[in-house]
Amino acid sequence: MIPRYARPEMVAIWSPETRFRIWFEIEAHACDAQAALGVIPRENAEAVWKARDVTFDVARIDEIEAVTKHDVIAFLTHLAEHVGADEARFVHQGMTSSDVLDTTLNIQLVRAADILLADMDRLLAALKARAMEHRHTLRIGRSHGIHAEPTTMGLTFARFYAEMDRNRRRLLAAREEVATGAISGAVGTFANIDPEVEAHVCARMGLVPEPISTQVIPRDRHAMFFATLGVIASSIENVAIEIRHMQRTEVLEAEEYFSPGQKGSSAMPHKRNPVLTENLTGLARLVRMAVIPAMENVALWHERDISHSSVERGIGPDTTIHLDFALNRLAGVIEKLVIYPENMMRNLNKFNGLVMSQRVLLALTQAGVSREDAYRLVQRNAMKVWEQGADFKAELLADPEVTAALSPAEIEEKFDLGYHTKHVDTIFARVFGEA
Repeated sequence: MIPRYARPEMVAIWSPETRFRIWFEIEAHACDAQAALGVIPRENAEAVWKARDVTFDVARIDEIEAVTKHDVIAFLTHLAEHVGADEARFVHQGMTSSDVLDTTLNIQLVRAADILLADMDRLLAALKARAMEHRHTLRIGRSHGIHAEPTTMGLTFARFYAEMDRNRRRLLAAREEVATGAISGAVGTFANIDPEVEAHVCARMGLVPEPISTQVIPRDRHAMFFATLGVIASSIENVAIEIRHMQRTEVLEAEEYFSPGQKGSSAMPHKRNPVLTENLTGLARLVRMAVIPAMENVALWHERDISHSSVERGIGPDTTIHLDFALNRLAGVIEKLVIYPENMMRNLNKFNGLVMSQRVLLALTQAGVSREDAYRLVQRNAMKVWEQGADFKAELLADPEVTAALSPAEIEEKFDLGYHTKHVDTIFARVFGEA
């Protein structure tokens, strides 16, 4: 992660200060639960909370860790410096490092998910607004990059909305998947700590107890979480690629907002490049590259090893920070996207009615012509448009085999663009609801 692609709120979740604050709260709540069970004196549990308003010294903790080679022990040592060695002697009673580390990671992922959900709400609102604005704005649909049949710009935005709406539901499920905590002690047997401690800590930290942990929370949960982020990133790229195509000079159906004073090229002053959506394509790659390592973290030795640890220290911050940035960047692109309906219509008509070929094909078959002969007749005239720049309707009207089956009026009717938009409102009702 580099600051260029980071927003402060998400970065703060992964800061050392935040991490140590969460560690403290877990340890303090665990002490409260231990005191309630009569395992440790109440006064010792209350003494731990003396550090409630302390700003933990990251440099001091790093200094201690340089000697201990253990981050949790370094933190506990620093905590005792604030609370007092005698008062802090029951901190971490019956716990193991993973109880703190894994529960903290899941708290951070849940908080990150909440920011990402808000990001998605902004993006969904932008997509819906543009879909409604251009519900009936005609453009050519393409398959294999080639003109196919008419569609609308509103339908383009609506399908992206539907995809992102599915992603939002996936993210909610992924948030629930990682919203678990474990305070189960060495190898997860609760031998040295009561399960009530885990229940108390989880309730205070907004989690639910992990049904069965070893010495770690099972990593299939995290694999699902990061896989979901990867899917969202792919959907971001899906939208970005469409915008990049639309901004090509030969197409120019839409383009990113080009602000006053903006420069597109150091060499060519005329350039207006789709730099934001190109950047989004790159950011999507960064998020997706975490998916395979997250999957590989699922298989750990016996009750625990730490092969997953170094991976998660990287992919936790990197993926959530990059995705947060990407979602907000895409929302801004959609909100300000400049759309050119006239160019869309010009592109649609570029091949002189050729995109109506299926309607003519179907009409011929309905008039009694075999599908094979109908296809031959339509394709024969269509190729004149491709190769000679002819007018498709004119060629059909001049073809005696076509006019033997269809009257001029019937042929003319097949070039009505409204035919292709008659079910747009039905599709919108499916996506956005009847209202």
